[in-house]
Amino acid sequence: MTNSIADTKFTDLFLMIGSNPDTSHPTIGLRIHQAVERGAKLIVVDPRKTRLATDADEWVRIQPGTDVAFLNGLMHIIIKEELWDKKFVAERTEDFDDVVKLVEKYTPEYVEEITTIPAEQLYTVARMYAAEGRHAIFHGMGITHYVTGTDRVKSIANLAMLCGKMGVEGGGCNPLRGQNNVQGACDMGALFNTLPGYAGLEGSDMFERYEKAWKTKLPRRPGKPATEVWENIFNGSIRGLYIFGEDPAVADPNIAHVQSGLEKCDFVVVQDLFLTETAKYADVVLPGASFAEKDGTFTNTERRVQRIRKAVNPPGEARPDWQIFRDLSNKMGYELRYESAEDVFEEIRSLLPQYKGISYARLEEVGLQWPVPTEDHPGTSVLHTESFTRGKGLFIPEEYIPPVEPTDAEYPMYFTTGRDLARYNFSSMTGKTAEIAEISPEAFAEVNPVDAERLGIKELDWLKLTSRRGTVKLRANITDRSQVGTIFTTYNHLDALVNFLTLDALDRLSRSPEYKLCAIKVEVV
Repeated sequence: MTNSIADTKFTDLFLMIGSNPDTSHPTIGLRIHQAVERGAKLIVVDPRKTRLATDADEWVRIQPGTDVAFLNGLMHIIIKEELWDKKFVAERTEDFDDVVKLVEKYTPEYVEEITTIPAEQLYTVARMYAAEGRHAIFHGMGITHYVTGTDRVKSIANLAMLCGKMGVEGGGCNPLRGQNNVQGACDMGALFNTLPGYAGLEGSDMFERYEKAWKTKLPRRPGKPATEVWENIFNGSIRGLYIFGEDPAVADPNIAHVQSGLEKCDFVVVQDLFLTETAKYADVVLPGASFAEKDGTFTNTERRVQRIRKAVNPPGEARPDWQIFRDLSNKMGYELRYESAEDVFEEIRSLLPQYKGISYARLEEVGLQWPVPTEDHPGTSVLHTESFTRGKGLFIPEEYIPPVEPTDAEYPMYFTTGRDLARYNFSSMTGKTAEIAEISPEAFAEVNPVDAERLGIKELDWLKLTSRRGTVKLRANITDRSQVGTIFTTYNHLDALVNFLTLDALDRLSRSPEYKLCAIKVEVV
């Protein structure tokens, strides 16, 4: 996030696209509802009628997978009507002419054909967002979980820069991260193509710093993205896996393919809290400690580094991850001398510029938002206030690319998924709580009444949903929350593994999969 969660109290208008924070990020969702109650405007772009959509000043019921066309259409109107922030664009950005040229063809009428959004509503939304005020864009995995995910993120940034909504309290571009420490994991270099601290692999002087600290030579080539592991197992490039804190046997797309890869892999180690579905494929299972059983830090979606403190001892042979890694590394011949989680953090702050001014002593008082360059720096609540990281903000316009797997005569409906508020991801933790099972006992397939009548579906009928990759059975919930032609369900139940259906096509840059849209056929069982 370029801004803070608390910034919502300053926001005059929210543009929510590709996210339903009521179920995915409920504390942020609550703040948005509070802001709307005090008078902030709300635009929700979502194919599904969520609670936020019903509360919105404008609910834009977009055709799934067409966000880039929609965003280009807004920029077309804003440029044609000269609503863009000319001072901000002139002083703080470059390659504006590229945007003007690309969005020229995205007329409201053309965008309506692609997105099904009425042209008049496009004008309304464009004028609302471009108007004077502190306007924030919030987006989530409904933007990034496509093969064009990076195109969508760049288009959001283009729109925010065009209207000068960056670098101010209550504004900015605010991606809502998928889990509690995704930001922290990425900060630490858990990406296939960056060093810790987001240093690139080409021409980076960070290599020398890391090699000196770790007394070893680092490879200059990118690693394998997690989403490409399975193909590399089948072609023989990968023969062993060490998986921790992840359950790809249920969480990855096209899980029949994933499960075959786990069976084929010569040696699999899983380090986790429970015997997950993935752990059942493992040759060795190492029991890890939960957040309440260890010390450390999390970095949340607003870049805030916060302490976690051990409350109880881990059960049995379970141990904190850092201890397992340290002892395993020592046995394999590379000595690590950490004696505490704080020792690990001290190394982090000595190497990462963003964390340099953060210490456990400071975190005892309050969490700090990076970058924190010095020990007397208060942290950075708003990014890009005076300049962007690269200097000037770069416009990178993108053409709309249709979904990878369009509907056809054999698979005539779209399938998409979202989160269940009561359950966390695939229930490896929350599924062990009986009360949660009472609140959310099963996943339902949401069917629009028009589709239900056409297909002869009645409430609570068992449905067989089939894609080109697999089949899952769910009971029907007939509701106008879902769009005509689209089936929606939650992905959190182990007895309804919807990722047998989902598509494992990948974004060309991030290598994130197209979780959010695939073609299916629906049959009453």
